[in-house]
Amino acid sequence: MSHDGTKRQIRRILSIDGGGIKGTLPAAFLASLEEDLGEPIGRYFDLIAGTSTGGIIALGLGMGCTARELLDLYEHRGPIIFGHNGDGGGSPGMLRRFWNSLAAKGRWAVRPKHDADILAREIGSVLNGALIGHSRTRLVIPAWDPDLRSPYIFKTAHHVRLQTDYRKSALDAALATAAAPTYYKRHRTSDDVGLTDGGTWANNPTAIAVVEAITLLGWHPSDLRILSLGCLDEVYMLPESPGVAGLGLKVLNLYADGQSHGALGMAKLLTGHPYDGDRIYRFSPSVPSGFFSLDDTTKIGRLKGIGMSEARKAKPHLTPVFFTEPADAFVPVHQVKEDAA
Repeated sequence: MSHDGTKRQIRRILSIDGGGIKGTLPAAFLASLEEDLGEPIGRYFDLIAGTSTGGIIALGLGMGCTARELLDLYEHRGPIIFGHNGDGGGSPGMLRRFWNSLAAKGRWAVRPKHDADILAREIGSVLNGALIGHSRTRLVIPAWDPDLRSPYIFKTAHHVRLQTDYRKSALDAALATAAAPTYYKRHRTSDDVGLTDGGTWANNPTAIAVVEAITLLGWHPSDLRILSLGCLDEVYMLPESPGVAGLGLKVLNLYADGQSHGALGMAKLLTGHPYDGDRIYRFSPSVPSGFFSLDDTTKIGRLKGIGMSEARKAKPHLTPVFFTEPADAFVPVHQVKEDAA
């Protein structure tokens, strides 16, 4: 009960980090939890936020896809998306893959590493022409507008002010949030807005989801329960006085870790976790630095296994919090007007 006597309810939020092909892990985690539910896991959440690969999963769940279908996308289409679906084993194939790798690195120096048209084709086969307004769940999908140097967040029409995005293509949102600089070209939306990966400022969207819930949706902080899924935490140490060579690619870990821990810290302060009770359930297993990468599809099976194993351990703790019954049906403030048949 609130102070004015009105009945409050628990609001469940799912937040999924960015991480390229490492999105296999949260997809597998969700697919494992979903096995006991009998319906798509997205229906158990009142709000879903996702950045980059997490944004693709969030959009798929919003459109009614099962987590298993999204895991299949990573397992079977991931090698195609990242251009690693070549020859089988054996020396000739291995040699060819070696030379292809060298050639790709040379091309990467002057243009994006991967083909966005292939990504659009494969993601489009899952989203199937849906609009953001077709989502069955409230969505928050961060991207970045480099021309205006500002955040650009795709949202469902869960507030009267949100009058635009619900009429836009879900595929536009997916390609924008996943347009990681140097990996993919900037995505041009149907309105010709050039956007890049939301991971440049919100790779972990947990804080954004909590702010959305408390401000625009008016949910009480103590009523929030957040399942926050990362795409692995890399364990590394920095030199005492590093130069450019000393930092190397660790500089990317440095900025990503800073944003993620900052986001979690803000979310904890806003919700009162853990001092006023458990609100945030974060899962992002630690692994050695450099073992997994954004586009190494040779480790998809291993990523899947880690996700399944983590979910097996977490299920008894998460089920009573998130999965006793589906969330209330989401009724958008503004609804898509379907063309007459």
